[in-house]
Amino acid sequence: MAEPQRHVTALDPVWDQITREAQQAVQDEPLIGGFVHACILHHKSIDKALSYRIAAKLASNEMSMVVVREMVEEAFAEDPELIESARADLMAIYERDPACHRLAQPILYFKGYQAVQAYRVGHHLWTKGRIDLAYFVQMRVSEIFGVDIHPGARIGKGVMIDHAHSIVIGETAVVGDNVSMLHSVTLGGTGKEEEDRHPKIGDGVLIGAGAKVLGNIKVGHCSRIAAGSVVLEEVPPCKTVAGIPARIVGEAGCEQPSISMNHMFGPKDK
Repeated sequence: MAEPQRHVTALDPVWDQITREAQQAVQDEPLIGGFVHACILHHKSIDKALSYRIAAKLASNEMSMVVVREMVEEAFAEDPELIESARADLMAIYERDPACHRLAQPILYFKGYQAVQAYRVGHHLWTKGRIDLAYFVQMRVSEIFGVDIHPGARIGKGVMIDHAHSIVIGETAVVGDNVSMLHSVTLGGTGKEEEDRHPKIGDGVLIGAGAKVLGNIKVGHCSRIAAGSVVLEEVPPCKTVAGIPARIVGEAGCEQPSISMNHMFGPKDK
């Protein structure tokens, strides 16, 4: 006689931790029970929770939450890498942001994380030729989160956008893996060119609050851009630039600036 089949549920330590944290949050503060159940505890996986969270944020009188959620779930099914990126972004925030004490926090509360995951859906739509739907996602992300990322931009994994207010990333911009940036960062153009016109940010770069990187220029891997700087020229790898216009003021100061999140430079960096 054939041995009966055994159905084993796949283990997901990250999702298990998120649900435990959510259960504890409800126990500690019952008034948020409905909110936490809707966002996390009613779902069986991180992709289902994210599809709900994105849909709840982007829905409007023009497009219902049901329709938006179907669109997001279709994107997740077509491109599993969207969920891989979402997990990498989640861990990046948990490891780098001192204000993040639980994995559940970005899903529930952090608009930088939520905005980037919604952008990723819009980018998927853009690559599939669903241009108007991608523009709709961009519009709603901008309206709801104050984050304006063109769906044509390419953003790697393990990205943290801290605070995320007034972020602007242009159509032909490229952001590498393990990049960290703070609020009011612009990756923009310098005029009315219609071709490749936006910055190319390498892996492991740290971009300070209010920095503007303009034009089709490269920012080398593991470099740092000081807060408030205006970068108009190429930045070599592993350097720190500061000022208006930005100039090299020293080395990056460490191997992984985007992970250490150290924005300071002193005599040893000059």
